[in-house]
Amino acid sequence: MSYDAKFRVWRGDAGEGELQDYTVEVNEGEVVLDIIHRLQATQAPDLAVRWNCKAGKCGSCSAEINGMPRLLCMTRMSTFEPDETITVTPIRTFPVIRDLVTDVSFNYEKAREIPAFDPGDTAPGEFRMKQVDVERSQEFRKCIECFLCNNVCHVIRDHEENKPEFAGPRFLMRIAELEMHPADAADRRNIAQDDHGLGFCNITKCCTEVCPEHIKITDNALIPMKERVVGRKYDPVVWLGSKLGIVKKGQDTPSA
Repeated sequence: MSYDAKFRVWRGDAGEGELQDYTVEVNEGEVVLDIIHRLQATQAPDLAVRWNCKAGKCGSCSAEINGMPRLLCMTRMSTFEPDETITVTPIRTFPVIRDLVTDVSFNYEKAREIPAFDPGDTAPGEFRMKQVDVERSQEFRKCIECFLCNNVCHVIRDHEENKPEFAGPRFLMRIAELEMHPADAADRRNIAQDDHGLGFCNITKCCTEVCPEHIKITDNALIPMKERVVGRKYDPVVWLGSKLGIVKKGQDTPSA
């Protein structure tokens, strides 16, 4: 069964743009990305959209559908009423290049600022991890870098001036992953707070709500990192112990 759907798609570039109306055929079982491709093929061959896998694993087709940050390839047309007008716009936090394609280079710049995994003196094959530590790290590694969490985070979405000091939830989660990894020798609490702006986060959970991989970014990464930072920076006993070398990485916050 097919029907004609009404779409409003943002067209323009870094200078200016506007929403344009289209009527596009929809077939049973299709997703929004299918309709965008049909729109390209039949009415707007110059429409720019970024995509790759069409399976919800590459994170390329991030956009905002009726104002909600989502993946075009994972948003089924069956979730909308047949007579509903569907509005598709680029993600708002990053500069528009053209149409639905944005410049997300901010995220790659932040990724390069995070020190890599540091095994310390552990030789390959020597280290053993408990299953609970494996599972904790694996949750964060499900990230497909769609950057919807960074897009929806109001700290950078509404305050451009915060971008130099704030890495956003995706990369604070990366820092948390390394900090919580028992084989990583580096102490990442100071860089999380001082270099990447962990203190800016006020745990509204908007990043968790839009994550297509259902990672509990706020509860399992950001809040535990805040607890670790507070323990290191503001608990006088822990602070003194760290200065004397008595308290090692993670010992002051065994529950986080």
